[in-house]
Amino acid sequence: MKSYAPLMSIVALATVALPVAASAANSLPLPKSVVIDRSIPASQREAMSLAARRYYAFWDTGDVLYANAVLAPDFVDRTLPAGRPQGPEGPVFASKNFRTAVPDLHLEVEEMLMVSDRVIGRLRFTGHFTGTFGNGATARQGDGRAIDFIATDIYRAATRRRQPVMRPVV
Repeated sequence: MKSYAPLMSIVALATVALPVAASAANSLPLPKSVVIDRSIPASQREAMSLAARRYYAFWDTGDVLYANAVLAPDFVDRTLPAGRPQGPEGPVFASKNFRTAVPDLHLEVEEMLMVSDRVIGRLRFTGHFTGTFGNGATARQGDGRAIDFIATDIYRAATRRRQPVMRPVV
């Protein structure tokens, strides 16, 4: 099965006090496998991992608190699909609409790689198409079929105002 995932920039908001749910690292998805470039300082690795895992938690739960913890006003989706708004509203819009069709959507982080200034996530999404996809005359009612697809997200990590930020690779 081929998968083409969007290449996005994710930026942590430096001035926002994160709610407890979004800041508790022990409640975030854990990768099944991690590959780490040991030349990255430990504090930088931890910051990179935390930012990526918060974004993964957003996709796993649909909880906008996680998205708000990592998406800044200058967030840019480099492969924006038709109909999706640009900026931090884009992923929130996509998650809300996809969860309308697949209410039990779940994300697993199959592998997370931290190499140089990049975080690469190999992700698996699963659930069941029991909701409604689309609007109006083109809307489709789910038939209960299983949903199972992979995605690969690539981010460039940086620091701004002592907060981890994720930037587009291209």
